[in-house]
Amino acid sequence: MEHSSESNPPAEAETIDKEEQTEKFPHPDKDDLRPGTIIFDVFICFAAALLVSSSLYYFSNYNNFAPGGITGIASILASVTEPYFGEMTLNMSIFMMLLNIPIFILAAIFVSRKTGIMLIVYLLFQSALLMLFKWLHTRYGLPYYGALPDGNCYEDGNNLVFASIGVGVISGLGFSLMIRRFGASGGTYAISALIKRFRPEHNIAWLAFAMDASVVVLAFFVYRSGANAVISTLANIFISDIVVDFMLQGLRSGYKFEIITDKPEALSEELMQKLGRGVTTLHAEGMYTHTDKSLMICIVRKRQVGAFLKILKRYRATFSYSCKVNEVYGKFENHPRAIPKNKEQSSERK
Repeated sequence: MEHSSESNPPAEAETIDKEEQTEKFPHPDKDDLRPGTIIFDVFICFAAALLVSSSLYYFSNYNNFAPGGITGIASILASVTEPYFGEMTLNMSIFMMLLNIPIFILAAIFVSRKTGIMLIVYLLFQSALLMLFKWLHTRYGLPYYGALPDGNCYEDGNNLVFASIGVGVISGLGFSLMIRRFGASGGTYAISALIKRFRPEHNIAWLAFAMDASVVVLAFFVYRSGANAVISTLANIFISDIVVDFMLQGLRSGYKFEIITDKPEALSEELMQKLGRGVTTLHAEGMYTHTDKSLMICIVRKRQVGAFLKILKRYRATFSYSCKVNEVYGKFENHPRAIPKNKEQSSERK
């Protein structure tokens, strides 16, 4: 008995250690596997891949500058190995798969199985479309935006500024589709999602910056076009990030107004009727005069700010301030609910 009592604590300690080790690795999220949702997810992957691959083929691949992140590294590797393994676009498709698929597999294991699989589908679409564009160019002369005089498709008036803007805007639209739907789009974003999964308290902005900066440095040495490659790479990375931020936050952004007033009923009624926005009222007390006030909260769109201020100016003894809201979620019912008769009768009896 004494021997068994002494041997139990180490066994319990081992089980506790195993539980602690398993808790260190997060479990993947539950996935929505309805057929309609999966079909829509595949469509989003195809649309995003079409945007990104077309921007790479048409603007970036043949103008001696690289996009950001893992795709940029794949583009640089394809350019370096072109004399040994053949055409750049085909090499880039292979390097994209070699660099991204291990990251996506880790995302499927630790973040979400469905997300990891959809990222792989997105990557396969992107690589296949790049090869399709190259085949169409070889077979039917599909053009690309030639901005370099020594290129095969140079046209007078084309320049690297427009090429970097084009790849930044179009690829940013594709990235935003994937990030909005799956939380990642590949490369840097997938690595960021993995790090956030293990260390949600850490700021991972430095990682994206470091990867993009490394692409800029490599572009300078690989393409040997001096400042043109560096500036074009910086421009398309910067523009792509702006487009992603705008698509994720700017389309549904607004302004939140908090108003202190003595006339909440009249002001809220006018705001709801003329602007169609809901208003929430809270009780407040002015500490200088110790009088009862009402604190009104109302969120409006950018285009409604001017009309909101015109309404506000007509009410005296009213103070307001505003702050920008990145995105608005949810929706209340637009009609008040009727009070049940039994509640009305009970309140009258009281």
